[in-house]
Amino acid sequence: MDTLHMLFNAVTVIFIAATMFAAGLGATIAALRSIFTNVPLLLLALLTNMVLIPLLGWGMGALFSLPSAAFIALVLVASSPGGPFGAKLAMVQNGDVVAGAAMQVLLATVGSLTFAPTVNAILSAADLGKGISLDVATLVGTVALLQLVPFAMGLLLRRYSEPTARSWHPTAAAVSNVTFLIVLAGMLVGNWRDVVALLGSLALLAGFVLAAAAFAVGTLLATGPPVRRTTMGGVAAVRNAGPALAAIGIAFGNQPAVLGALAAVLLSGLAAALPIATMLSGRRSGPAAPDNTR
Repeated sequence: MDTLHMLFNAVTVIFIAATMFAAGLGATIAALRSIFTNVPLLLLALLTNMVLIPLLGWGMGALFSLPSAAFIALVLVASSPGGPFGAKLAMVQNGDVVAGAAMQVLLATVGSLTFAPTVNAILSAADLGKGISLDVATLVGTVALLQLVPFAMGLLLRRYSEPTARSWHPTAAAVSNVTFLIVLAGMLVGNWRDVVALLGSLALLAGFVLAAAAFAVGTLLATGPPVRRTTMGGVAAVRNAGPALAAIGIAFGNQPAVLGALAAVLLSGLAAALPIATMLSGRRSGPAAPDNTR
């Protein structure tokens, strides 16, 4: 069992690092600048993803009276913005792909620093009856190391050797996708009893509703044309599994109940976000050109 845990942890680290390295390889200074200089869009996105959606996760966990493991998983997901699938949702819905990818990278970067304090504050305030609290300093350091360093390496490579970055990007993206599937399968198979136990609870519904609500809030609290606004909604709906997995490993010792709940919440969230993006795609005749207007 210890060997399996070590393998799971190793694949998780590879997934987080490869995801952010691929994001760096695919990012451009111009695209990031277009987000940084669009102050209203930037501030609204930060408010939505760093404040409102974590509060929504807390509220839904309390509303549905989730058991502790599912409540923790929902809060972890809600507090972790910048999921890499958000950029892919922009493609699925024929949205503003450049702005979506840039915002996803920005949120993942900032989220690596805000994730632990946000989760710790919510879990400390929530009455779980166990006095749960995270080691914020350790978690911030670990998540920042696993996310910021690979992203910076990819971005620098893209900046100074674009042909190399372009040639490496498909491989890095493939490693990210494959390791994510392995991690998700590991959570489901390795903790299948806990996942099955959730079928009779409201955890799946809570994850589904959270993603749908995040899509709506992210769309409403955005600036620009409808194509960009719904792109921001998609980015908000898909959360970053990396910090959540790191937190479960560091703070909860990879507890099967929490891992199983995390897998269930992530899958139910995708089940909500994908149909919305597909429906939006059906209403659009083709890919929208990026709009960098303020």
